[in-house]
Amino acid sequence: MMSLNLAYKNLGQSLLTFTFLVLLLGVSLRADDFSTSVAVAQAGKFPEAKAAFEKQIQSHPSSGALLNLGVVEWQAGHAGVAILAWERAAWIDPRDARARQNLMLARAVTQVEEPELRWHEKISTWLPPNVWVWLAGASLWLAIGALVLPRIFRWRKSGGQQFAASLGLCVFIFAMTANVGVMCRTSIGFVIKKNASLKLTPTSEGEVLSALPAGEPVRRLKSRGNYYFVRTPMAAGWIDRNQVGFINE
Repeated sequence: MMSLNLAYKNLGQSLLTFTFLVLLLGVSLRADDFSTSVAVAQAGKFPEAKAAFEKQIQSHPSSGALLNLGVVEWQAGHAGVAILAWERAAWIDPRDARARQNLMLARAVTQVEEPELRWHEKISTWLPPNVWVWLAGASLWLAIGALVLPRIFRWRKSGGQQFAASLGLCVFIFAMTANVGVMCRTSIGFVIKKNASLKLTPTSEGEVLSALPAGEPVRRLKSRGNYYFVRTPMAAGWIDRNQVGFINE
């Protein structure tokens, strides 16, 4: 039974690696700006490709660059950093199915869970964060305009004006709920190093409660010095800042 499970795991890792290479080739065909970096990655020069993608992300963050960076990090054996990169890609463009597919396959291999989202946080994943901000502002002005302009210009009241005001107010409330979800999701992070220590106290000598696998989701509750107090799906404790990366950074 153990040998059979090991065979299935090896098969899953092989299929995942093949899928990532196919996705990497697909990204290179759709993103001309990344063609040089993708060619470097395909040549097996992963450190050079990583540096090139990170430079692109610093100058112009995009889901495509983060997708490619995640592929390079996965090929280098950095599962936690790869998962974090794909989560950031999904943060920028929630409609990009490639990021979601990569995350699903990576978690199937590493056996880590996806972050647990509250209902308003789930809503916030439907659109990019900046779209929710724009939608809240536009709907608020629509509601105000529909209520105020008829009085200023002495227009005759109509059902259309009331409908526009009601629609604007409803959309504003919904968009603000999503914006709250976006703010809450900024506290979500992922372990980027293998066997990261979750400690009882925020000190180097603190008792180790558990070792967290790379890619494990955490929720930051507070910070002290070089440590964050986080909650994981199974426990809560202190973790070194260098062992976790957050989705909105």
